[in-house]
Amino acid sequence: MDAPIESYIEALNEFQRARNQAQLRVLLARLRGESNELLDFEEVRKRLKAQGMIERGLRQIPLDAIVGSLGRYHDFTRDFLPKRDHIKDRWARVRVAFTGLTGIPPIEVYQIGEAYFVKDGNHRVSVARQLGATHIQAYVTEVRTRVPLTPDVNPENFIIKEEYLEFLEKTQLDRHYPEIDLSVSIAGQYRTLMEHIEVHRYFMGIEQRREVSFEEAAVHWYENYYLPVTKQIIELGILRSYPDRTPTDLYLFMAEHRAEIEKHLGWEIRTEKAILAFMDRAKKNLKERLRSLLEEIAIRFLGGKFSAGPPVGEWRQRTIVVGSSSALIQDILVPIDGREGGWTATQQAIKVAERENAYLRAIHIEENNLRAEDHARLSQTFENLFKDLPIRHDLVIVRGNIADTICERSRYIDLVVINVQYPPGPLPLDRLASGFRELVQRCPRPILATPRVVSPLTHGLLAFNGSPKAQEALHLAVYLAKKWSISLTVLSVEEKASQAEKYLNIARKHLTYRKVKAEYVQSKAPVAQAILSTAAHYGCDFIIVGGYGYAPLMQVLLGSVVDELLRLSPIPLLICR
Repeated sequence: MDAPIESYIEALNEFQRARNQAQLRVLLARLRGESNELLDFEEVRKRLKAQGMIERGLRQIPLDAIVGSLGRYHDFTRDFLPKRDHIKDRWARVRVAFTGLTGIPPIEVYQIGEAYFVKDGNHRVSVARQLGATHIQAYVTEVRTRVPLTPDVNPENFIIKEEYLEFLEKTQLDRHYPEIDLSVSIAGQYRTLMEHIEVHRYFMGIEQRREVSFEEAAVHWYENYYLPVTKQIIELGILRSYPDRTPTDLYLFMAEHRAEIEKHLGWEIRTEKAILAFMDRAKKNLKERLRSLLEEIAIRFLGGKFSAGPPVGEWRQRTIVVGSSSALIQDILVPIDGREGGWTATQQAIKVAERENAYLRAIHIEENNLRAEDHARLSQTFENLFKDLPIRHDLVIVRGNIADTICERSRYIDLVVINVQYPPGPLPLDRLASGFRELVQRCPRPILATPRVVSPLTHGLLAFNGSPKAQEALHLAVYLAKKWSISLTVLSVEEKASQAEKYLNIARKHLTYRKVKAEYVQSKAPVAQAILSTAAHYGCDFIIVGGYGYAPLMQVLLGSVVDELLRLSPIPLLICR
């Protein structure tokens, strides 16, 4: 390879510049604790247990996708800068040939997935990259493995590839699903996945009363647990909050977060609730983060008295997104105090659970430590209410602030059913001191407030004034009318102007569109009085209303129709938000 001496000398100078760059890259990589090494093809081939080779012929391949070499992996950095002085003559001659008349022949590479390893032509790759080329001609031999590689593979995450291969050999999932991609970005995750499958296998064996193979359990787990969860993670855009993670990473993160929540709550939560909790952890946009921060500040420094609560309609909208509008109430929370005559809310919740096939979660919040015999008596009385009833239920006993505990735990359920023992009083100071008012203000879920009476819930009165929370009450009334086949009466009250007909028309249009029949009533009486008298006249056995309409401070000062109804209503009050 003869060349003019000037071209050769210039090529040597270029080599030296590339050599200096290589030394700097190696130093920076060490300081960062990163690897700048090429991969050894033979080691990769053995670890990934290559299953054969196929000649693919001459192709243009991207230089950035070349990650390793056969035999020369010590001579160059990961981006093919020269690391050793003894190759400078060969490098310079190749550099001269690049601009000579004869040019250079194609290189030869092995391909594993999207990554390439140089079989012959390392110097050509190095020079081509130094000249700013993006692609190079190569004779490609594809190496078949069960775990494909990507161009970002490095010695650290190659451990993950080995673990993935072991996982596939144990589960055989890629035999059943050839296009499967369970890639992760953290070592050790596949061991956790295999633990998930092993637990799933155990319960499959109990349910089916037979020995279940690990491979069969893996397929069932993948189809019935992994795929539904990751599908929702992708569809809900949660991945955008974690751009460097994979769907499998987030599946495992969510499972870990779910386990933490269940340990704290003392009960299991549904997959849909776990996904919603994970969405909260991802924490959305700046506006939502700011709202959450202000809410935390209000609760911490003002004790929750002036907390505005969650956004209107958040629960219903998000529940429909991750679940099904045909099963809006899947879990019910019932706070119990254990007092004589204080079990009305539990009995009322049983009525709802029967209609919805829901899980009833009871909670007793202690202000003082109960004795062991008191715990046993409380649990036994609770269990007696479910005798011969096919309703899933449990009871946990915890310590804490009542409003805080109920609001926190209600994030993982769909409805709170609670006795109205101490409703907000008629005066501002009474309202300010009321724990029940604070609960209604802050609770992120609808509340069914029961005045020590158990209603059959067969005829609902919807009080509708067109407000955002009244709109939520309308949506829930439609659901109950269709799902429970109940009668529905809609009331609108003229407070300041002739708006009642307008609101009734809004409700009528929505109900007609949803094919729900209802009676429509207008009234000019004071609002709370109109609601109670209309309910009595039409034989309604529960009332559906929106929550507080004023901001917390104004509500404390001016009072609310909701407060009046909580004090005066002889039938349950379903408060929506």
